[in-house]
Amino acid sequence: MDTLVLAYDDIVKYASDWVKYFDVPFARAVVFGVPIAGHLFVEGLLFIVILFLLSSKSYKPPKRPLTKKEIDELCDEWVPEPLIPSITEEMKYEPPVLESAAGPHTTINGKEVVNFTSANYLGFLGHEKLLDSCTKALEKYGVGSCGPRGFYGTIDVHLDCEARIAKFLGTSDSILYSYGLSTMFSIIPAFCKKGDFVIVDEGVHWGIQNGLHLSRSSIVYFKHNNMESLQGILEKFNQENKRAKKLRRYIVVEAVYQNSGQIAPLDEIIRLKEKYRFRVILDESNSFGVLGKSGRGLTEHCGVPIEKVDIVTAAMGHALAAEGGFCTGSARVIDHQRLSSSGYVFSASLPPYLASASITAIDVLEETPDLITKLRKNIATLHQGLSNIQGLEIVSDTLSPIVFLKLKNSTGSYKGDLQVLDDIADHVLKEHSIFIASSRKSTLDKCNLPCGIRLFVSAAHTESDLAMTCGSIKRVAAELLSANMIGS
Repeated sequence: MDTLVLAYDDIVKYASDWVKYFDVPFARAVVFGVPIAGHLFVEGLLFIVILFLLSSKSYKPPKRPLTKKEIDELCDEWVPEPLIPSITEEMKYEPPVLESAAGPHTTINGKEVVNFTSANYLGFLGHEKLLDSCTKALEKYGVGSCGPRGFYGTIDVHLDCEARIAKFLGTSDSILYSYGLSTMFSIIPAFCKKGDFVIVDEGVHWGIQNGLHLSRSSIVYFKHNNMESLQGILEKFNQENKRAKKLRRYIVVEAVYQNSGQIAPLDEIIRLKEKYRFRVILDESNSFGVLGKSGRGLTEHCGVPIEKVDIVTAAMGHALAAEGGFCTGSARVIDHQRLSSSGYVFSASLPPYLASASITAIDVLEETPDLITKLRKNIATLHQGLSNIQGLEIVSDTLSPIVFLKLKNSTGSYKGDLQVLDDIADHVLKEHSIFIASSRKSTLDKCNLPCGIRLFVSAAHTESDLAMTCGSIKRVAAELLSANMIGS
């Protein structure tokens, strides 16, 4: 910069002397304290010089190549950014490993235990008819399908399963997905787009949360299973949004909430949906095969015609003891997914033997409705046995297959509550051979509901299983919670 100023000063003095030599009779001017004549000429010359200086490249010293020693020092000092966050003690948790089928009884560390961690609601896991169906399908089709549904991965048993589900639920058509969790990952973004408005219960599971994130829609959460909160948001949206009638808008709920065991009041949701002109997406993963007189889910349980629910989904890895998921509804809703749903278009289709097992499971459910009666009896027995447990309380619905226990008085932090609940579960497993688990969430799960102990009840549990479980949990809870002065 100093060099430029000195050069500029020399140019000015030189121009001044040159103008005086010719004695140009123009008005006089003063530049840097030097009186000169012919200022217009000088100003034009300066303008040219400035343009030249601005357009010329700045001087840069030649680069000197680094020596080997300097390169080695830089390499030693360099610390790469971690690919993953630091592993905390909470992340190091490893659940017990099962050494046999996850039925009502399973094996852990060589010891048989009573299992309340698998959503085997109807006891179909290991059912003779399902095993026979799978064996025949394996012999006929092999294990996998080796292709998406639209690229030669559609097998006749897939179409049979879709038709069987639609017939059972009384809908026009159904569509299969190869993985239960990816069902909601795919369905929500297929219908909900950027700019759409979605109202969601704050207690929904992570699969729904992720589907909403992928949709990029405008999302508002209402208080868990609180219809007053839902109505307030619907009313506010219609009043404040001038474009409300032009936007696609949805209400997303679970039939039986995995994070609380509570049942959604579908009749009230449908009333609000029709009043404010919203669409409803209902996840029946924990109610299909469980609720209703014949196991047709929440719509049957609440006496709501299924056609009033715009989109119904469910995982087939719970009551049906298979895998995959499905969506059912109108032909228009289903056909849209065959072209727009990423999980259907790009994922390899459901293994044929699982589709065959799902068909058989529905057949068995229709043939033996006593399974639902037995399941409800087991749920009622467990509710009664755990009703007066010290420090814990049941927050789940009396008909829910998920019995959810939470602390009456929190420790003050989610981490502290989880540790207390994990201690109870560990003691019950080690001392009484009862396998239960806390509702541990992943780091990605944004659900803010309190954690608890979640028991999945099965129709295959015996009365002695239930009695032993109630007694064991009561004794361990009384011992640990009274010792820590928590939840009393």
